[in-house]
Amino acid sequence: MKWLDRLEEILIASLMAAATLVIFVAVVHRYFSGWSWLGPIQDFLLSIHMSWATELCIILFVWMAKFGAAYGVRQGIHVGVDVLVNKLSPEKRRITTLIALGAGAFFTALVAVLGFNLVWHNGMAYAVLSTLGMDTGAYYEGPTTPDLEWRTWVVYLAVPLGSALMCFRFLQVLVKYWRTGDLPHHDHGHVDGLEETDPYPVVEQKP
Repeated sequence: MKWLDRLEEILIASLMAAATLVIFVAVVHRYFSGWSWLGPIQDFLLSIHMSWATELCIILFVWMAKFGAAYGVRQGIHVGVDVLVNKLSPEKRRITTLIALGAGAFFTALVAVLGFNLVWHNGMAYAVLSTLGMDTGAYYEGPTTPDLEWRTWVVYLAVPLGSALMCFRFLQVLVKYWRTGDLPHHDHGHVDGLEETDPYPVVEQKP
């Protein structure tokens, strides 16, 4: 599933980059808009409405958080309290870990199902049925966001999609732990892309 891992990383990085860019542009716009001595440039900046920037950043961060949580499960980044678990015998520790991973998979699956049900009745059903030329029945278009006027079901789609991916990651970790007994572990001192080198290499001296 390397393609899924890569897609997940690209999506998170893209959302983070987009949010950073939007915040930067909004701050620069607000800063220069207050300079009256710019004259016509200030008038031009004031004519550009960026009230939507805050809302867009919130949406981007919500999507980034949901898919970042799934990435965290895969990398073993999530904080866990394992003081009591480490005091158990190896067999009991294994059973406890399997139960914990199964509970994580069950909970995220439940959130994914309930989240999809919310999204479906919040406007997704109307959009899908109307696109297919079918009768929408009692379904309605659904509300929109205040500034961007996007359909809220599109924004809320991050909940079922991110939760479903997180559930899949929990199951991946569970199966791997069942087979090998290994859990993903993230080294906070390691930076991806940088090769580990010995800062104090031993130099052999010739006699």
